[in-house]
Amino acid sequence: MDINRFRRLPLLGILRGIRAEMVEPLVETIVSSGLQTIEVTMNTEDAPGLIQRMVETARGRLAIGAGTVLSMEALHSALDSGATFIVMPVLIPGIVEHCAANSIPVFPGALTPREIYEAWTAGATMVKVFPSGFFGPRYFNEIKGPFAEIELLACGGVNTDTIAEFFSCQASAAAFGGSVFRKDWLEQGNFSSIQASIEALIARIPERFRRTAS
Repeated sequence: MDINRFRRLPLLGILRGIRAEMVEPLVETIVSSGLQTIEVTMNTEDAPGLIQRMVETARGRLAIGAGTVLSMEALHSALDSGATFIVMPVLIPGIVEHCAANSIPVFPGALTPREIYEAWTAGATMVKVFPSGFFGPRYFNEIKGPFAEIELLACGGVNTDTIAEFFSCQASAAAFGGSVFRKDWLEQGNFSSIQASIEALIARIPERFRRTAS
């Protein structure tokens, strides 16, 4: 993962519970939408195989990572499958330390000020504030008061109604999952609705990101 490229279009899609036959149409849909960064959660059946297949299908057009990484075993499995960044719902120091030591972007989850600070000082690339939806966008302004240098990724409650406010309240990036990669759309093969939803999210992030993304 090129973290500087991600900062130019700081939007992360989360895939959970997908199947192998969905990979190719999903990759083409995601690329066509303009999204550049996607993760497959490790609690998805055969996540390592899906990540490998997605990497092969994307052929460098997407940054593909692993989410819900909760053990060193899962970390190594994800990396061996071609994941180029790691996301967690909580801070697991050993995982963050390994990623930081090996220049692998890592996004541990945290919520309270103490948790956010500990995740950042452990070596987080950005701290995933999860679940963001419960505290809302203005929580980010409060956190950035004492922690101006900490980069925050909003995860939870991100949609077309809230995404602009998350960025205006100093989120550095935002993540979305089931609100766009809906189970019914995936099962129906309704990839056009998925693409339209991603495009709508991209259209609502600040123009400076959309202008500099390439």
